[in-house]
Amino acid sequence: MYMHGITGEKAHESAKKILLQMGEYFQIQDDYIDCYGDPVVTGKIGTDIEENKCSWLVIQALQLATPQQRSILEENYARRDPACVQKVKALYKELNLEQVYKDYEEQSYKDLMVSIETEAGSLPQGMFVEFANRIYKRKN
Repeated sequence: MYMHGITGEKAHESAKKILLQMGEYFQIQDDYIDCYGDPVVTGKIGTDIEENKCSWLVIQALQLATPQQRSILEENYARRDPACVQKVKALYKELNLEQVYKDYEEQSYKDLMVSIETEAGSLPQGMFVEFANRIYKRKN
């Protein structure tokens, strides 16, 4: 921004707000892709469950789970056993986390577009829109 002569504090704060919102969306999307992404497309096999990552999906599962479902999660999360990973993924399916994510993704994109429209001010809105469109519904 400085290289393009954009030096105002308000412009920098606006850009920061938009980019932090975009970064959060990107990270949550990355957590989703780790679990549900096609390794042929992503180029990697997701291991967040085995590695005990505090991903968006496990947070959602903890918030939505019944006590019995939480026990299944606690018994199987962070285990390097394919059977345990499958139990966690089955629980995610039972909790309908794919749809929870898709709903989040739609709302997050809409919120991001509103932020770009209202916050960008004199900033090049097209740049932010292009960044948002590049990550919207990405697969890898």
